Amino acid sequence: MRPLPRLTAPPRRRVRALAAVAMAAALLATSACGGDSGGGGGDSAGEEVTLRFNWWGSDTRHKITQQVIDSFQKENPNIKVKGEFGEWAGYWDKLATTVAANDAPDVIQMDEKYLREYADRGALLDLKKAEGLDTAKFEPDTLGAGEFDGGLYGLNAGINAFTIVANPAVFKAAGVAIPDDTTWTWDDYARISAEISRKLNGKGWGTAAYGANDASLNMWARQRGESLFTEDGKLGVSKDKLAEFYTNLLALQASKATPSPEFTSQDMTAPLDQNGMATGKLAMAFSWSNQLNALSKASGQQLKLLRLPSVTGKASENGAYYKGSMFWSISSRSKHPKEAAKFVNYLANSAAAGNLLLAERGVPPNTEIRAAVTPKLQPADAASAAFIQAIAKELGKPSPPPPVGGGQVEKIIQRYTTEVLFGRLSPADAAQKFIDEINGELK
Repeated sequence: MRPLPRLTAPPRRRVRALAAVAMAAALLATSACGGDSGGGGGDSAGEEVTLRFNWWGSDTRHKITQQVIDSFQKENPNIKVKGEFGEWAGYWDKLATTVAANDAPDVIQMDEKYLREYADRGALLDLKKAEGLDTAKFEPDTLGAGEFDGGLYGLNAGINAFTIVANPAVFKAAGVAIPDDTTWTWDDYARISAEISRKLNGKGWGTAAYGANDASLNMWARQRGESLFTEDGKLGVSKDKLAEFYTNLLALQASKATPSPEFTSQDMTAPLDQNGMATGKLAMAFSWSNQLNALSKASGQQLKLLRLPSVTGKASENGAYYKGSMFWSISSRSKHPKEAAKFVNYLANSAAAGNLLLAERGVPPNTEIRAAVTPKLQPADAASAAFIQAIAKELGKPSPPPPVGGGQVEKIIQRYTTEVLFGRLSPADAAQKFIDEINGELK
């Protein structure tokens, strides 16, 4: 297997999407309607209105979401909801185009990577001003994931936490005990991972290499007093901490705790059901908690969530926080903000919707809905819910969402991680190039 080609010039920025959203901002600025107050635009009682609602996801998500729409429409016969859905790959280009054309959907399934980008350009409604939206049953930490600059621009659709997913069957095959994740350190993690690889003797590895996503770098930084991005929209991780991140990764590779660079470079972008954890080649991998069910199904094993290791061995210092798996947002240009808020309120707070959605988009943030649906969850989803509850007292403040231009960080970090693992860049050089490229994107 040939290694990936050498790193050349940085990729072009996502000009089309940014330009599209900028055009939308211009449309907003020139409009006399404003559009962010949440007032007005409501239709008189009984008058039929149509809301457009878009989301990305699998066929399973599409079917379940349509059932929720049908349930809502039965209770609200004067409000029709038109679903628009597709795959992640083309979702953001399509959304940018519709926003630029002043034709955005009324209700938008939003991701943290782009939440601030759209909000800062005036394309999203401040949900604190949305009439009829109740957040009383949301824990403050779960609301904070979509809140910045004094406004709430995305309502958490499911609670998520960055974790290590462990395969007990691989641990057992290696004759290694699963660690106590409330006390383990990065040194413990490295030692255990190398021991598993050694005992599996070429039949698997102790852990996947981190550095395949921005979350792993952010958590590394949070444990060391920094963060990937700052509240004022700047890069928050220093060159020294980033170089340390890569130096530690090389040490894991040298001890054979992680797979070869060739395996890792493919595993970074493999479909979830084909990655190293799903195919039983790894004892541990970094993942979001809401992926436990899908990974368990793909692997055919009962997988387990573990807290991240920390520098000190204290779980309360491992940088954990509640992240929104995705968010519900409302277009600031919606002609029906009252009805859109009513639908979002139904998605978030209705027992009927909760019984259909269960944990499909993550553990429900509404504490009453969570308690009601937990007994109905599949074992893996129930385990995710229990994990989310167990870490509640260990959490830190949510990380700031990526600023405008920060949505490409995951692809960028994957490239530099690959360069380091193949020995084409030193940790220090990769750190500097990463910082220079991200700062260029943010400008």
